[in-house]
Amino acid sequence: MPENWPKGALIVLGASEEQIPLYREARRRGIPTIAVDMRSDAPAFPFADAALRISTRDTDTITEALGDVRPAGIVCGASDAALASWHALALRYGTAYVYPERALAAGDKVAFHEIAASCGISGYGWTASDDPAEVVAKAAQLRFPVMVKPVDGSGSKGVTQVTHPDGLPAAVARARSYSASQVVIAEEFVRGRPLAIEAFMQNGRAVMVCIKDKEFVGEGFVVKRLATAQLLSVTHARIEATVERLCRALGITDGPANFDAVLGADGHERIIEANARLGGDGVPRLLAAAYGVDVVRALIALSLGEPFDEHLAPSRSAHAALELIGSPLSVEGALIAWEGVAEARTLPGITDVELYAEPGDLIRPHDQSGHKIGLVVAASTSTADASSALDAAGALIRPVIRPTEEAK
Repeated sequence: MPENWPKGALIVLGASEEQIPLYREARRRGIPTIAVDMRSDAPAFPFADAALRISTRDTDTITEALGDVRPAGIVCGASDAALASWHALALRYGTAYVYPERALAAGDKVAFHEIAASCGISGYGWTASDDPAEVVAKAAQLRFPVMVKPVDGSGSKGVTQVTHPDGLPAAVARARSYSASQVVIAEEFVRGRPLAIEAFMQNGRAVMVCIKDKEFVGEGFVVKRLATAQLLSVTHARIEATVERLCRALGITDGPANFDAVLGADGHERIIEANARLGGDGVPRLLAAAYGVDVVRALIALSLGEPFDEHLAPSRSAHAALELIGSPLSVEGALIAWEGVAEARTLPGITDVELYAEPGDLIRPHDQSGHKIGLVVAASTSTADASSALDAAGALIRPVIRPTEEAK
């Protein structure tokens, strides 16, 4: 154990680009951080005071490495892999906030279907099994198209839309390759308006809810753009009540959660998935731009046992939109340069431009959430104006990527 190991540190489980705001906020407050991530090149490591190159799932090795260190708190951002460890380590160290064990059910799509049904939320046909033949046989009886997914997956990894039973075997095999449990779920595709919903709970009530429209990359299901949704007040209120009910069913009385939903032609929402954590893809920046709230500060305060509601009180009422930047190529390549970034930052309405890749980095096709290389956020008096600002910024920002020799 290093002699200069930080005392009273905040343990941050994960060091991806999504977690960087947690480290920045801790540093702003003068709280030392210990990052945990198995990757030697994790992008958030430079923002931490110390690092453990250990899998966030390996609680025993993490505890052994910490030795006599007693953390002030434990926190995790937009990472599903570390949620079970967040609960276990918080119990082990007796921290002020303990991630709720029931919330882990959100990471199991079968368990979440059952929870949603218990809350009286409209569902749709589905089947799941660790037996590929059983999934194929039962999925063939569903209404097509169907979505085939790993039951414990996230970030659109291993997801395939299947329009005919003949496509099921390959889709099931692909989903299994992304599943630690080897369980695959097939769900009837829900048509309608795709929504993403962020919530932050306090004492069993949703003190902040943001409903956003989603646009996807091409014909896939990787998020390209998010924008605050304009809905009838009765629809917004009903969705907010639905989300609050689900959070309580998941044991989330305090803290963040986010949901994927579809608003059908009948005017009713179907909840597709839940993530019992902060939203990824730069969502905290969108919330700050729209409402002036800071969910990162709120989460760190919660993890330390401090009051956190002051960070969720809106200081403005605007519309915001966020666009994720990905490779324009369908093959891997090396980033040569960024063009137009400085000019985009000066455009009216643009509040944030963040780049996750530097010249020389390997860039993968934008076929899953983790392959984004940057983001742009805009805010204005209307969603249309915010989206127009994103369009203008997108026309300027250009990642210059050279395909690798193998991909040419």
